[in-house]
Formats: sequence, structure tokens, C-alpha cells
Amino acid sequence: MSEFKLGITRKEHFNAAHRLHNNNWTDEKNKLVFGKCNNPHYHGHNYELEVTVIGYVDEETGYVIDTKILSDIIKNKVLEPFDHKNLNVEVAHFKEVNPTVENIAIVIYQVIKKEIPQHLELKIKLYETPRNFVEYPFNV
Repeated sequence: MSEFKLGITRKEHFNAAHRLHNNNWTDEKNKLVFGKCNNPHYHGHNYELEVTVIGYVDEETGYVIDTKILSDIIKNKVLEPFDHKNLNVEVAHFKEVNPTVENIAIVIYQVIKKEIPQHLELKIKLYETPRNFVEYPFNV
């Protein structure tokens, strides 16, 4: 049908708390580098997530990916484990990884990529605030 790839995007949101902290640093260095984001009592964000699957349109279905399947993957692999959680404490991915918005996006990419067909590409856009967001992977 189409000779060009296209991307289909599913948008979701979740709320989570975190603390930016490097266990290998002193408390003073953590406070200097991460400022108020190093609050020992944590702080939260209303994350906005865009998951884009990129590929060719299947001639039989007309889909790149069935959005219901994509929605279920996001719900099971991201929303249920992350939403209304303390990422540092309750999410195993961040026991040893600082839950910066960058690292959260990479983890989301990794868990979703395992669930979609290998021939499809994936891009994650994660908004920590309306003005701060990351894209992974990022191509210039």
C-alpha cells in the first residue's frame, strides 16, 4: 500500500514520584547537582507519554500496529507498574538507576520494544513537565 514508513502514536499519562540521587555521591554533592529534585521525601510529576510505532502499513489489515494491542502493552508494561508509584522505591528498574526523565524514557522504550514485532521501530517522547521532555531514541 505505502512505500514509505509512517508512525502511529498512542498518548498516555501517569503520575509518579521520584528522587534524583546518586548513591555513589555525598549528600552535599547530590544536593549541589540535583537541587530540590534531591528532596529526601521525593517529589512528583504528571508525566505525559507518547509512544510512536514506525513501520510500513500492512496490506491486509491497513495497520502499522493495532492500536488496541499497543494500548494494552502500554497499560500492562508502563502504566500499571509506574502510575502512582514512587519510582525509586516501588519500581525495580530504578533500584540501581537514577530515575531521571531520560532514564525513565529509556526504560519505557526497553520494556515496550520487547513486546512489539521486531520489524517495527519505536520512539518514546516523555514529558516530565509541559516544558521539559525527552525523545528516545533521538535522531538528528
